[in-house]
Amino acid sequence: MNSSLPTVRCQDLSIGYGMRIIQQHLSLSLMPGEMVCLLGPNGCGKSTLLRTLAGLQPALSGQMHLSPPAIVLTERLSLDHTSVYQVVALGRYPYTSMLGTLTKEDKSIIQQVLAQMQLTDYADTPYNALSDGEKQRVLIAKALAQCTDIILLDEPTAHLDLPNRIRMMHLLRDLAHEQKKTILISTHELELALRTCDRVCLMSKQGVELDTAAALRERDAFTQAFNMDIFNNN
Repeated sequence: MNSSLPTVRCQDLSIGYGMRIIQQHLSLSLMPGEMVCLLGPNGCGKSTLLRTLAGLQPALSGQMHLSPPAIVLTERLSLDHTSVYQVVALGRYPYTSMLGTLTKEDKSIIQQVLAQMQLTDYADTPYNALSDGEKQRVLIAKALAQCTDIILLDEPTAHLDLPNRIRMMHLLRDLAHEQKKTILISTHELELALRTCDRVCLMSKQGVELDTAAALRERDAFTQAFNMDIFNNN
């Protein structure tokens, strides 16, 4: 953890849809260089919080302070006749001219991200010809190409087998640490999340707690959130 200013700050935040409040009075701060895993039972508001932070839906009340993030959602994309390079290049289009022309700098960033995500050899491969794990790496590369300080991911390991789930979580942690990005991940991969994250944002009907996994376990916060002893449920 470092002593930099938070990249994400929420104060007395309420989230939901219309008149339906899912969570309220949320206050949390996320730091550069850390990967935070968003955990909690179904229906507690994990995806709603991500979408609110991403600006895809309005907050019901309260304050949010963050720069525009990159976001990777769980929905599978069908991109016929689109190469891996073209998908990653979509991350640069917010910065291009009205004609959408990629500059030399844009192309350099795309190549760097492809190399970083071990996708250089797939640049000309059709996106739809890739495996689920490869597709997820491409979508994360597209997010990285946006060069944002914050990356939000909704279930990034949802369609992956166990080895690729492990690789993905370690890759994201390394990206956060090496590039000083704030990475917030909503996931159901409880054990893997606890092994790889820097801190846990634990959501439940009682609210949100943001702390290390060890501190949350020590005060039995997971049992209270999930209404069961998730570590000894045999």
